Amino acid sequence: MNIIEQLEAEEIKRLNKEIPDFSPGDTIIVNVNVVEGDRKRVQAYEGVVIAKRNRGLNSAFTVRKISSGEGVERTFQTYSPLISSVEIKRRGAVRRAKLYYLRDRAGKSARIREKLPARLGSSANNSAAVEPQDTTASE
Repeated sequence: MNIIEQLEAEEIKRLNKEIPDFSPGDTIIVNVNVVEGDRKRVQAYEGVVIAKRNRGLNSAFTVRKISSGEGVERTFQTYSPLISSVEIKRRGAVRRAKLYYLRDRAGKSARIREKLPARLGSSANNSAAVEPQDTTASE
């Protein structure tokens, strides 16, 4: 590890940001600090992650949403002080790292399947593990 990588690792630790582990295809809500004049407020930006760039302190991700029938993309720096929080709303099942093809699609063809949680073993093993209950009534 060279000196620059060490400094970046120290800076990431110092920032102490709670960023969930999300991937392309996930629908996330990014809460962004917006300064308007002397007022500061938090704006929620919800959309699908279409790209993620993992480069340590220089990491970034791109979120796409449809606003008033028009596609809007916004790229966020992962460790930016403008990002107050990131929360995952829905996991998406995709087979690509970059989902730029969603730009050309609209409506139902732009949908992403939901990633279902992994099951704990096969169904044959689960049915055998269930113990039979006593059906005799004790009166």
